[in-house]
Amino acid sequence: MFRASLSANGDSQRMANFRSIRIRLSRGAGLALVLLAQPAIAGPPFVSDDPEPTPYKQFEIYTFNNGTNSRDGTGGEAGIDFNYGAAPDLQLTATLPAGYDRPIGGGTNIGMSNVELAAKFRLLHQDIFGLDLAVFPRVFLPSGSNRIGDNHVSLLLPVWVEKDWNGGWSAFGGGGCVVNEIPSADFCEAGAVLTYQVLPRLQIGAEIFHQTATSGGTPETSSVGVGWRYDLNKNFHLLGYVRRGVRNTDETDRYSWYSSILFTF
Repeated sequence: MFRASLSANGDSQRMANFRSIRIRLSRGAGLALVLLAQPAIAGPPFVSDDPEPTPYKQFEIYTFNNGTNSRDGTGGEAGIDFNYGAAPDLQLTATLPAGYDRPIGGGTNIGMSNVELAAKFRLLHQDIFGLDLAVFPRVFLPSGSNRIGDNHVSLLLPVWVEKDWNGGWSAFGGGGCVVNEIPSADFCEAGAVLTYQVLPRLQIGAEIFHQTATSGGTPETSSVGVGWRYDLNKNFHLLGYVRRGVRNTDETDRYSWYSSILFTF
């Protein structure tokens, strides 16, 4: 009887441990799916991008931090975003991020995330055609990790447009689709931003953004956000952004943030 009791207790303990591991794996997998589908910050500080390339022979360098919270945990990136005006209508971009994620009930994982390589080419000018229009294909290289970022190559193929008005108002946006090495992780996204130059050094803006669901089980998400840019001088700028999901909020985006220091020269 004593041996049988020990065996029963041992089985119960093993089952409890198994349930605990299964719950942690489930939470970790859920967070990974959410982070996989989160859009990369494209037109700092907003998720949507604009069609204006970095001026010819000039640099724009962002040191940034961003993150998203959902019911499964919090994750994001910190790194450097390099942009160079290689030609009058051509911008070359390289983003070097370190990623982090902290599932609910688990520890924090840190490592290199997906390096991004991109080229923005402006096709139309609004002083001639009434709108700026650009294509900005972006390649996401594999992170090399099963815990941080996406361990598969993917490609974002977007089109961005912009219209400016007298009085400090401007609107831009567009969208495209992400094609992943794993077809079930493919999704499309679209967004629009309206900005206003409140003061000579301060610009504020509001954004609406939508991302479709993936066949892998990540639900669609919609969000609204506000962002700002303050120019300390012609070379140093402060950027910030906060966003909240309005569809499938708990699963995808309870709240998100972005902050950066921009160097221009």
